[in-house]
Order: sequence, then C-alpha cells, then structure tokens
Amino acid sequence: MTTQEVREKFLEFFKARGHVIVPSSSLVSAEDMSVLFTTAGMQQFKPYYTGEKDALKNFGSKNVVSIQKCLRTSDIDEVGDATHLTFFEMFGNFSFGGYGRKEAIEYAHDFITKELELPISYATVYKGSENVPQDKESQTIWKSLGIADVREEDADVFWGPTGNSGPCGPTTEIYCKDTSGKDIEIWNIVFNEYFCNGSREQLDKGEAKLTKLPFLGIDTGMGLERLCAVLQKKESVYETDAFPPGIQNKSQRIIADHERAAIAMMQEGVGPSNVGRGYVLRRLIRRAILHADRIEVKIDERFRDEEARFRKTLQTGLKEFEKGTDPFILFTSYGFPIELTKELAKEKGIALDTKEFKRAFEKHKEISRVGAEKKFKGGLADTSEMSVKYHTATHLLHQALRDVLGKEVQQKGSNITLERLRFDFAFSRKLTDEEKKKVEKIVNEKTKEELPVQKIVLPIAEAEKTGALHFFGGKYGEQVSVYFIGPSLETAYSKEFCGGPHVTNTGTLGVFKIAKEEAVSAGVRRIKAVLQ
Repeated sequence: MTTQEVREKFLEFFKARGHVIVPSSSLVSAEDMSVLFTTAGMQQFKPYYTGEKDALKNFGSKNVVSIQKCLRTSDIDEVGDATHLTFFEMFGNFSFGGYGRKEAIEYAHDFITKELELPISYATVYKGSENVPQDKESQTIWKSLGIADVREEDADVFWGPTGNSGPCGPTTEIYCKDTSGKDIEIWNIVFNEYFCNGSREQLDKGEAKLTKLPFLGIDTGMGLERLCAVLQKKESVYETDAFPPGIQNKSQRIIADHERAAIAMMQEGVGPSNVGRGYVLRRLIRRAILHADRIEVKIDERFRDEEARFRKTLQTGLKEFEKGTDPFILFTSYGFPIELTKELAKEKGIALDTKEFKRAFEKHKEISRVGAEKKFKGGLADTSEMSVKYHTATHLLHQALRDVLGKEVQQKGSNITLERLRFDFAFSRKLTDEEKKKVEKIVNEKTKEELPVQKIVLPIAEAEKTGALHFFGGKYGEQVSVYFIGPSLETAYSKEFCGGPHVTNTGTLGVFKIAKEEAVSAGVRRIKAVLQ
C-alpha cells in the first residue's frame, strides 16, 4: 500500500463516520504564537477544545479529520536512525464533545486491524496520579475489543500541553510490530479533559495547574511515514515510498530529511537567519551540507545561495576558532554553527560552556524580536494621502508577485514613506527583467480598472476561509479587518488581513514603477517602487 493510498484510506474511513475533512494548517502557525512551527495536528484546533471557538459553526460538525504537516527539531540528533524525522505528516481525528473514549478507541482499533490488517501488539493507558485518576475506562474498552495486553504507564502517557498553555490529558497508545519484530508506537489517542495554565515543563515541576474542560475532547496522532514503514515491511521510514530510493547510510538519511524539511519551510515563506524560524532553517540546511561533504554529494540546488554563504562562513569561522574566539561571537558575528564548534572543540579536547552560550543566545533572540516588531509594525511611516496610496499599491504588488512568481511568495515585511514603498518577500532568486515588467503591467492594469477598495470585518476563521493573505505567525484577534480590491469579496483581485488605511478606488494611484529589486538575505527579496 503506497503512502498516497494510506492517506486516502484514512480520510475516507473517518469521512464515512461523520468527520469533516479539514486541510492541513500552515507549518508556521498563525494562531499559536507559543511555538515556532506546527508540531501536532491538534494545534490548529486548540481553541475548539476550550470552547473559545465553535466547531459546529465553523466546520458543520463536532468531529473533524486532517493530515497535518508537522516539523519538530527536539529530536534532531536522532534523525538518521530508523524512525526519527524533523518534517513529517500526522494523521489525526478530532472531536470537540462529539464522542468519547469508546468511539475513539474503536475507530482506531478498526482502522488498524480491519482497514490496514495489522495486528495490535499491545496498548497503554494512564495509571493515574495525584491530580488525574487512573484511566480504567480505556482499559476496559481495549479488553472488550480483544486486546489482552493493556499496560499501565505514568507521565509518558499524559500528553501536552503544546506551547505555553493549552488542552491536555491522559492518552492511550497503540503498538504494532515492525519488520524486525520490535514493538513501535503507531497511534496516540489523547483525551483532552484538562486545561493547563502553563507549559509541560512547568506542569511537571508543579508550577502550573490543571482545570477541567467543559467537555471531553479527542485528539489523535499517527505518523504517516512510521505507519508506512510497518505496512510496507521496511526497516526504516527512509525506505518507504515517502522518500526517493537508494537512501542507505546515516548521512544520506540526514540529507534527505533535512532537505525535505527545509523545502517545506521555505514554501511557507521562512528564510535562513540567525534567530527564530530562520535559525532552524539555516541549521537544517548547513547540517545537510556538512553531511553532503562527508559522502561527497551535492545538495539540492535551491540551497545554493545558503551553501555559498556557509562555505565562506566555514573559511572565516575556522580561522577565528583557531584564534580562540568565543563560540557565541563565532555564531552571531560569523554564523559559525555551534554544533560544528562543539565537534572541533571535542577533537582538540577543549571544554565548552554550553549553558553560557544558551543564555547569551536567548538574550540575542529577544533583542532581535523586539527590533523586528518595531521595524515592521504597521509598515506606514504616517497616514498622509501619499502614504495611503502606497499602502494600497503594496497590496496590488503583493498579489501581482504571486500571479507572476507563484504562491511561494509570502510577505516578510514592508515600509512605506511619502516617496516610495518597500516590500520584502520570500523568494529564492533574482527576478528577471521580464518578470518585473509583468508585475508592473498587472499593477497598472488594476489601477486603470478603477477597482473599489473595500473593508469587511469577519471572525478570523471566516476571514481565513476567504483566502485573504496574512502574515503566517501574525497575532490576530477574534475579529479581523479584511481589505479587498474589487467589486466583491468573492471576485476581488486582492484581499488581505489589514488594519488600513487605504484609498477608496485604485484609479487614484497613478503609474506604478519598480525602482529597484535586490536581495535582503537568503531566500528574501526586496522591491522598492514609486507612484508617478
């Protein structure tokens, strides 16, 4: 059974049982600001477990199913073994008060044993703690389904929360045998009964509290690649049809995983940098380059710019390392990876103070975050007539770039003055003269059409459904303003989450001209344009 066949079978199974299919959310969460990337299928549904949002209203059902793109780097050092990945697809069925333990366990049991025809080795249930009772109900349900081996476990089968707070609860896990006969976890079913007002780390330390949620929520997760390794009787996830054939050694596995993850991140508008999401991307690309060098292969051509920077960094960084330059300075000033510094230090018998590095790095990230917020907040230097015109022209430019270059174009920032607009966007190469002319032509055509510019305020879930563009990772309220350029929201040429202000008609803008197009950083381009 191919990975695509498994995807289709999973969605159809739950659709037939009253679940609405919901598309994967972005890897860069627009709503959960407590995490850099989407790490679990339930993240986009967190407000539905707490009652902040109404699933029946937004999805037409209390029960949904999705296949979520996920990215986790917590186990990056394990990538290259048989099962660990940074980027993967997570199957999940979710219920927000629509059904309970019995249905959730029965659905999982039937899909595994009947649809996929895999025997279940054993299941785990929560043994209980001071604040959470033993999960006797799940144990009884499993035994009624003929699973005799049901094991009680403690903290490992209490899941969540993701980020700084959120829904959480006891879980039950399903184990099946891989091709070697080893039992591996296939599916995890979480019973979201509680809300935690802190992180998992704080909860484990007794610094956060659990409160009962108004209804039981079901949250399940099953990794596609790991499941297919079992189904296709492969010794590792890298041997499944989710990856190209011929991946054999550890370096090849790391390159395959990191390139796949990096491409997914770049498609979401993330570019390499030394902080936040950009640092994760840079670390993956550069780690792939190091392993490519070890086995003398070339990396994907999409990373050529970053590779060139890294080659230069290696030359400079190695010289500075030999001089005894501080690891934090090596990283922040020269972009020299701390992982490589550790390896070199180990070779030379030098002890590194990693705690001091982490402390300095966290301070560095906070300074960069505050600076970025100041730089891009609003985008407008003022609200004069000319600045407002440039603001509307920026919306037209954004959509025109997507029309000409493709949907990988994502806004990274903007700045508007009385004299010009500046627009930063995710794109991997220099624009050709022909592409720039096409963009100019589209913007000027929309200006000549004298399109109305209108505003509507919508609940954020409805606004997202309109397809309106917005910052991935942007923090929005329950209600958002959507500015659209065209006669109606449905037929609009451009629509974006935006606070305004804008002109009322594109006919007032004048002639749009690109003055300059240049690189800002790896994977990020900048356009400066004027209205004449």
